[in-house]
Amino acid sequence: MRGALQEWIWGIFVSGTMGEEIAVAALQDGAQDYLVKTNLKRLVPAVQRALREADERKQRKLMEQQVQQLRKFEAIGKLAGGIAHDFNNVIGAILGWAEMGCEEAKPGTSLHDRFHKIRDQSLWAARLTSQLLAFARRQVLQPRNIDLNALAVEGVGLLRRLIGVQIEVRVLTAPDLRVTLADPTQIEQVLMNLCLNARDAMPEGGQLIIETQNVEVDEEYCRTYPYARPGSYVLLTVSDTGVGMDAATAERVFEPFFTTKEVGKGTGLGLATVYGIVKQHGGFIHLYSEPGKGTTFRIYLPAGTGVPVPREPKNDEQRPKGTETILLAEDNDGLREAAYEMLQILGYHVILATNGAEATELLKANGGRIDLAILDVVMPGLSGPAAYSQMAAFQPDLRVIFATGYTAETVSLNSTLEKGIPILQKPYSLKNLGQIVRSTLDCPSFTSISNDPSLKSADEEPR
Repeated sequence: MRGALQEWIWGIFVSGTMGEEIAVAALQDGAQDYLVKTNLKRLVPAVQRALREADERKQRKLMEQQVQQLRKFEAIGKLAGGIAHDFNNVIGAILGWAEMGCEEAKPGTSLHDRFHKIRDQSLWAARLTSQLLAFARRQVLQPRNIDLNALAVEGVGLLRRLIGVQIEVRVLTAPDLRVTLADPTQIEQVLMNLCLNARDAMPEGGQLIIETQNVEVDEEYCRTYPYARPGSYVLLTVSDTGVGMDAATAERVFEPFFTTKEVGKGTGLGLATVYGIVKQHGGFIHLYSEPGKGTTFRIYLPAGTGVPVPREPKNDEQRPKGTETILLAEDNDGLREAAYEMLQILGYHVILATNGAEATELLKANGGRIDLAILDVVMPGLSGPAAYSQMAAFQPDLRVIFATGYTAETVSLNSTLEKGIPILQKPYSLKNLGQIVRSTLDCPSFTSISNDPSLKSADEEPR
């Protein structure tokens, strides 16, 4: 009898001759109760209690498993985010030198071709670090009120060529969908990754359904799924009729570098990126899948208020130039040198600083000749935001760009993001650098934030 009761299966022993020793042994083996045949009036209450306690134990076990998985993801995320953050400065320097090499080398030569290949590999490495930072929830977000319906329709239109004609795509949008406060570029990445994952699950064709709706998540749902939080959400559902996955695969599907594809067919970062982006937006994901029955991803994003903000048109100008004076403060030697030469190629006069304190002194020494400061967010001694607070007190009309590759660095910059202060995300290309510098210098409504108390802290740790 001992060990006979399996997990989730609970029993009640009924006997006509049960003694005390047998009863104790039955309870030790997992029985919920024991009854003597001469007293079966307790049978129905005993069964009800056993079912209730079995369900409670099952829910506790499920919650323990989910909490353990969240802790594992948190640990992996910290490691991945730290690695990606350190790589960003290195990749930024390599990308900068490669682009400048492409500019200087004569087209059609082997030297130009080699620089071009280095640049392409740098961009690929930058995408990988971006995905790692997304999983670690350390991407720099630039949220705004978005219309998820419009984003879904536009995104699927761009993806149809990649999805293929053998897959039927249906988009079902809710007519009364609420806005959600999100970074549209990141949410587009979520949709693209889910759609491409669905495509790969339907090699022989099938149906892909994308649906939006408003939902309310209550306390009862959260008791079953402890990663959820009660409230109003905008729900994005992506379903396919593909091969599906078993429970063991579904449990690991959001882990970075986990993939069921052949070697060379994927990085294993697509769904990990989705997980990180959704979590960083304050949402959560519910996955349901069965082998041979397809897969459904439900993405819950917190509902917002107000109206959607239209996206700014992309500027395709390759290299906007200028002649202004720029103060560049960056503590990484390689990236500082690369950015210095890139700004010179763009026509600007550049003054270099290795930390925030030096940048502040250089600004004061140049008596109002500096038009723009590009400040790394975290530097030894005096951080970029703290340095700007001192600079703007001395020169209120000073324009600024904060450079960062790590969302933990931007915690103190929430108010600056709300006021439209530009953020230059590392690693950046010559084109990115040129466009953000020119747009910041040309912006007629730049707002100084010198009195922002969140910028006063100077106790940043050096990287």
